[in-house]
Amino acid sequence: MTASIAAAPQAPQRRLLGTRRTRIGLLNATPIVVYLLALFVFPILSTLFLSLKAANGSLTLHWYVDALTGSNLAVLLTTLRVSAETAVISLVVGFVLASAVCRLRPLWAGLIMLVVVVPHFISALVRTYGWIILLGEHGVVNQVMTDLWVPGAPFQLLYNELGVIIGTSSVMLPYTVLVLYGAMRGVDRRLLAAAASMGAGRLVIFRRVYLPLIAPGLASAALLSFILALGYYITPALMGGPKQTMVAAMINQQVMKNNQWNSAAAQGVVLLLVTFAGLLLLKLAGRLGANAKKRSTS
Repeated sequence: MTASIAAAPQAPQRRLLGTRRTRIGLLNATPIVVYLLALFVFPILSTLFLSLKAANGSLTLHWYVDALTGSNLAVLLTTLRVSAETAVISLVVGFVLASAVCRLRPLWAGLIMLVVVVPHFISALVRTYGWIILLGEHGVVNQVMTDLWVPGAPFQLLYNELGVIIGTSSVMLPYTVLVLYGAMRGVDRRLLAAAASMGAGRLVIFRRVYLPLIAPGLASAALLSFILALGYYITPALMGGPKQTMVAAMINQQVMKNNQWNSAAAQGVVLLLVTFAGLLLLKLAGRLGANAKKRSTS
């Protein structure tokens, strides 16, 4: 009886304390919410409204029809194709490099990862001009192949799709290596040893044990490279030709040269929707990878 009487006054105190903590939490979160609303939500809503606005101020879907037809559709398909090729190339190269780094001692692995990451902190414009110097008609690469009497040298390595893919893949490679390296380092090597002790060969271990364990990392790395390449501007604009025009370059042209803000806004929204679709695929791939990991470990 005495315990129940003593506990009764504590309930209002707990509610009061919980309310006070909630108020303090909301007060602390207010600057972050205002920041996100001002710099992210408001620009996106403004762009969406601009893409639906006609010349007379009414709502229209004309700009979306224009963005998904004719030359604009060709530019969008080119962007999707180049981004997919960039994701595949960076994934393959990043997988080989991350696998090699995982086999090294921690000191050497740290040095290799430093070499991979440090170029990321250099300006993308500087790196792009570096690739132009290397891949030009009289650049280092063509000069070496010419000196080695390679048939067909010098090759056209710039101002085409090959040059764009080389440049964008080099930009996306650090992201891919970092994601894959983290996924590979998280693999429990005892599972591989257990599979080997049961008579499984290297190919079977790789296909049925190792690959399902790193599948979420592979999906994350590929989709990250794909999404980043979708809106990339500098390298495709400098290393590509007229047939490699990307959506980002088209948006820049619509705004700076044609003064077509509505058309540029519609193209930006379409690109944003494609990005959201990629993020949904990433989430789905993560769930599938988690299920595969459970089945593999079981």
